[in-house]
Amino acid sequence: MAGNWPGNAAVFALCEPRIKEFEGFRAAPYRDSANVPTIGYGTSLYPGGNSVTMADPPISEPYGSQCLEFQMTRKAMAITAHFTRMPSVHQAAAMLSLIYNIGTGALAGSTVLREFNAGAFQAAASAFLMWDKAVVDGQLVAVPGLLARRQQVSAIFLTSDAA
Repeated sequence: MAGNWPGNAAVFALCEPRIKEFEGFRAAPYRDSANVPTIGYGTSLYPGGNSVTMADPPISEPYGSQCLEFQMTRKAMAITAHFTRMPSVHQAAAMLSLIYNIGTGALAGSTVLREFNAGAFQAAASAFLMWDKAVVDGQLVAVPGLLARRQQVSAIFLTSDAA
């Protein structure tokens, strides 16, 4: 059953505004918290496949949105291989939002995914809150902005598609 996905249009419609809200848009390249050259809404790879460099020219917001959609598509394809059940649109959007921020490898080994695949949806939603830390001045610390982000996607995860 691996490879299940409810469809990009509905998932992206829920996920994209959250990513834009929390990532923010930067026209010029910058280094993210992991020191990776990044641009737009947190993208490190352009739709053509080239990596972002610090020497790249600024981009427009519409192109930043295209880059975001490209990244969401890539990450959606990567995560579906790890599902053993079909997520709802809201569950998929929440997990895509998380993977956009923490990466495929981190989500693949996460409690969020393990509990989701086990059908323990409340436990999976609670596990989103474990991802509230970042390295600040060489120390792993809880970051209020990350906690707010995780609380929002946890709530989305638990929202019924019928709502």
